[in-house]
Amino acid sequence: MSSGAVARGERTPFTTRALPAGTPTARLHRIGAVRRPAFIAVAHGSRDPRSAATMSAVVADIARRRPDLDVRLAFLDLNTPSVDQVVDAVAAQGHTEAIVVPLLLGSAFHARVDLPGILAAAGSRHPLLRLTQADVLGTDDRLVTALRERVSSAGADPADAGVGIAVAAVGSSSPSANATTTRVASALAEGTRWQTATCFATTEPALPQAISELRRRGARRVILAPWFLAPGLLTDRLAAIDPALPHAPTIGAHPLLGEVALDRYDSADREQLELSA
Repeated sequence: MSSGAVARGERTPFTTRALPAGTPTARLHRIGAVRRPAFIAVAHGSRDPRSAATMSAVVADIARRRPDLDVRLAFLDLNTPSVDQVVDAVAAQGHTEAIVVPLLLGSAFHARVDLPGILAAAGSRHPLLRLTQADVLGTDDRLVTALRERVSSAGADPADAGVGIAVAAVGSSSPSANATTTRVASALAEGTRWQTATCFATTEPALPQAISELRRRGARRVILAPWFLAPGLLTDRLAAIDPALPHAPTIGAHPLLGEVALDRYDSADREQLELSA
């Protein structure tokens, strides 16, 4: 989604330099380089402080990888700064373009309705700031690889056919969204001898059903694999169902998550360049 009327070829010749941790905005200097669009990473938000801390670590990793970008974190709900606050700050800093990257695994209400609505309103407030919403992280193979590494770190030997992995996601009222998690579970098993089953925190099938299914299929050991970016209330709820069940960490600040987020930014940037060519 875009707003504003500044042509891509009219980018101000600025770039960014890294500042110490805690600096609220990047200071920009004329040094003859092209000023890249600001990178606004948007996380869901949670009442659990571990979630915000994890997403802050993810965004810090992105900023370390790309010191040429003004990288900022915003939250859709429950945490600050909000998307509105970050967009207002980016506009006040003098940016004319920003790419908004949803740090979301699914393309549901937040990505399709909530965030576009927020950006449309922000575009009305800042007509000289072009806002472009990038694709969600989705089920990128690299995120599946990151989850596989998390599962291995929980003691699952890829060569052990007696291991069953219960892949748990939030769950949705949309059957197609839930089917996506089933595809993630299948992809997770690639290159291993694991068996996998899908379960959800908010809908059926629940974790006990997945455990029963895996044991019926011969799994001697079951491990919970949370298809979540960060720990929070739902991951705790899942773990509490069977406290004796080993569970892998969430994807968290895995280097591959930052890589995927940067790819979403770069893809949106290229598309805007092509549109303005």
